[in-house]
Amino acid sequence: MKYFCSTRLLMVLISATLMAIVLPATQASSYNLAQVHSGKHLQLQILAINDFHGKLTEKSLVSGRPVGSAPVLASYLQTAAEGMEDSTFIVHAGDLVGASSPESALLQDEPTVEFFNLLGNRFCRYNNPMNPRCNLVGTVGNHEFDEGRQELMRLIEGGNHINGPFLQDPWRGATFPYVCTNVVDENTNRPILAPYVIKRIKDVPVAFVGAVLQDTASIVTASGIAGLQFTGEAQAINTQVRKLKHMGIKTIIVLLHQGGFQPPYEGATDPAAVELSGEVVDIVKALDSEVDVVISGHTHGFTNALIANDQGAEILVTQAWSKGTAFAGIDLEIDRQSGDVAAKSAEIITTWADAGPGLEPDRRVAELVDEAKEVTLPLTSQIIGNTAVAISADQNEAGESAMGNLIADAQRAALETDFAFMNPGGIRNSLDAGEVTWGELYSVQPFNNYLVKMELIGQQVYDLLNQQFTPYQPFDSMLQISGLTYSWDAGRPANDKVVEVRKDGVPIDRTTLYSVTVNSFMAEGGDKFTVLLDGLNRQVGPIDLDGLIEYIEYLGQPFSSAIEGRIEKLN
Repeated sequence: MKYFCSTRLLMVLISATLMAIVLPATQASSYNLAQVHSGKHLQLQILAINDFHGKLTEKSLVSGRPVGSAPVLASYLQTAAEGMEDSTFIVHAGDLVGASSPESALLQDEPTVEFFNLLGNRFCRYNNPMNPRCNLVGTVGNHEFDEGRQELMRLIEGGNHINGPFLQDPWRGATFPYVCTNVVDENTNRPILAPYVIKRIKDVPVAFVGAVLQDTASIVTASGIAGLQFTGEAQAINTQVRKLKHMGIKTIIVLLHQGGFQPPYEGATDPAAVELSGEVVDIVKALDSEVDVVISGHTHGFTNALIANDQGAEILVTQAWSKGTAFAGIDLEIDRQSGDVAAKSAEIITTWADAGPGLEPDRRVAELVDEAKEVTLPLTSQIIGNTAVAISADQNEAGESAMGNLIADAQRAALETDFAFMNPGGIRNSLDAGEVTWGELYSVQPFNNYLVKMELIGQQVYDLLNQQFTPYQPFDSMLQISGLTYSWDAGRPANDKVVEVRKDGVPIDRTTLYSVTVNSFMAEGGDKFTVLLDGLNRQVGPIDLDGLIEYIEYLGQPFSSAIEGRIEKLN
């Protein structure tokens, strides 16, 4: 599985070598194409998604209207490419898979990769994914590492899973390149994937460089990334950009699985729009000025901004929400003579399922999704219980959610501990009122983490809760709890915001041992809850989903869960 010994690397090297050979020696490093093209500008379109998370089937609701699903998204992308097929690339910025719907996850996410394969042109092939005329490119997100490096490479390169085959026998992998420059093998000190790919549009080279957030190691189970290092994003990208510049390549696109936050707006890129914030900003500021566009992800939000780097060069940054509910339509004008970008703009386009291309979902993708649904239906359709009311995963101002309370209660009951703590990033969905199926519960907790029992002293419980308030946390990071209540004060220092922790209404003793339940991801220090690494007398319990199902079946029906004031925000 050492990528740099594979035929894919050879294709990268051969592609670069051939480009140098095709041009006269005096022009090999400049790509001066003035004699080839008569027009001044070349139009290039990039259609970008991020954080799809295997959302093959369900349609989300935006403003009460249905949006998304793989067949609908495919229809939008193909409609956008009409008339520009030879000058359009479709890309994804990581987390294409992971935390997926059961129709994808139960089949090791092979249907989602095959969905993206179906968006490819005739040059996207299993035996030659680095083909410069293939219209697809992707990078990895943190969730691509959920099941470890070996499974990631199997999904990309092919080969049946131990529980397969599934829909395709044998599984042949991706027909498109995955590029990433900052995931490095500790032994070889080389990236495990090709750091970039060079595409061609009417003889003009366009490079795509990939990178994932450096903090991936803190949000992925440690065993899944053993032997890997995640290096600084900007530094790793700039290393590849220098190589590309030396080859004379002037149009450079970055696929970056890290993002930020910006108030959404409609229409083309507005230079006067509210400024972007978040981790992505510092990364972009540190990038080489030859980078033209950064297609971001990870934060599941809206981004359409021009950000000036440290040299004052403006870089276009986009992000198109998540789960196929939108895509970024990026338009570039490339100077034919210099090969550089002369103009750039983007629009974030919602994939409405009740209008436009959404009224005619793509037939081939729909057939794939139907096949995946049919195979998984006997399990996903099992009815586990009934909810009296909808149970939301949305947190209130203090940090508590009804779904979080239900899951934390189930985990505490499963291992009969004093307390339970659940990371909110592991809660991926809400429940509607009415019948609750196995598939719906899987969509809530799709990671198949084990439950782990351990012991902490009272002071460690305080320390754990205080670790929620670190500058690192980009999302609502409040742990969901069971067996305790506590109050916190936003005006206190970051490492001392928790005022008082109580069990049965009585303050806990900071020197007493308490039994706690967490999932295996948290037990390994995931999401930087490092206090749990020091937990004593560990015992491994059932899979978290199994614990939730058993708990719901135990409850009286219909069951419910609500915000109860377990977490109190004082200021």
